Amino acid sequence: MTIEEDTRWVADFRARAGLPAIVDVHTHFMPDQVMRKVWQYFDSVGPLTGGLEWPITYRDEEQTRLDTLRAFGVRAFTALVYPHKPDMAAWLNGWTAEFAARTPDCLHTSTFYPEPSAPEYVAAALAAGTRVFKVHIQVGAFEPNDPLLDKVWGMVSDAGVPIVIHCGSGPAPGEFTGPAPIAALLQRFPRLPLIIAHMGTPEASEFLDLTERYERVHLDTTMVFTDYFEHAAPYPVSEYGRLRDLGDRILFGSDFPNIPYRYGHALEGLERLDFGRDWLRGVCHDNAARLFELPPLRA
Repeated sequence: MTIEEDTRWVADFRARAGLPAIVDVHTHFMPDQVMRKVWQYFDSVGPLTGGLEWPITYRDEEQTRLDTLRAFGVRAFTALVYPHKPDMAAWLNGWTAEFAARTPDCLHTSTFYPEPSAPEYVAAALAAGTRVFKVHIQVGAFEPNDPLLDKVWGMVSDAGVPIVIHCGSGPAPGEFTGPAPIAALLQRFPRLPLIIAHMGTPEASEFLDLTERYERVHLDTTMVFTDYFEHAAPYPVSEYGRLRDLGDRILFGSDFPNIPYRYGHALEGLERLDFGRDWLRGVCHDNAARLFELPPLRA
C-alpha cells in the first residue's frame, strides 16, 4: 500500500468513526543524528526489538514526516526523545524546545534521566512550558525509584504534566521493566500523570490494575492490536471488558515513524476491537484533547 493509499484509508477510517482529527501521543522527532542512530539500531535487530525484524516504514526527512502526519489528519503529536546515558537529557530538551517553537502542532516534549542535574533542567523545561515528558526505562536501564529522581517526580506530579513512560517488558525485558517498580513509584507519588506506553505489554493485566487504582494513569495503544504485536504478544481477550470500561483513559499512540507497517494499520487494529464509535473517538482524539487541554476544533 502506498502512502497515498494509506492516507485515503485513514481518511475513510476517520469518517467511519466520526473523527474530525487524530491526536497521536506517541511519535518520535529527534535531532537528525540521533534519529539515524535509532534507525540503525532497529536495522540491526538488536535486543530492544526482541529479535524481530523491524523495517522503518517512514524513513524520510523531517519535513516529509511532518507532512505525512498532517495528511493523516493528526492535529497534535509529540516529539518523544529519551537519553540512554547521563549528560544527554538537557541537550535533547534544548532541541525539543526549538522543535516545538517551529512546529506548533507538536506538544512541547522533554525528558530526564537519573543524574544530579535532573531537577535543574526539569525545572527549566517546566518553566519553558513543556507539555509532556518521555521516560524510557528499557533504553535508559534505570530504576524509576532511583533517589536521584525523587525531586523530579515530585515536581512533575505537582505540575500535572503527563509522562509517557515505556516501562513494560515488551518487546524485550530490561533489568528494571515491569509493573512492580511502577507500582512502587505510584505508591510514593499517587498523583503522577503517567501514560503507560504500549499499554504495558506484555504485563497488560497488571498495568490495567494500576490504571484502575490511580485516576491520573493512562495507557497508550502504541503498536498494541497490530498484527505485528499480536503475533508476538497478543493482548489478552479476557481483559477486553476492562479495556472497554477504561475507554476514557486510553490514548492513541503510533510510534511513528519507527513502525514496521503502515500508519493506518494501528487504527485498523483498534477498529477491529469493535468497541463502538464513542470508544474510538475518545481513544483517537477526545481523551488526549482533554488531557492536554487542546482548543476546540472549529466546525
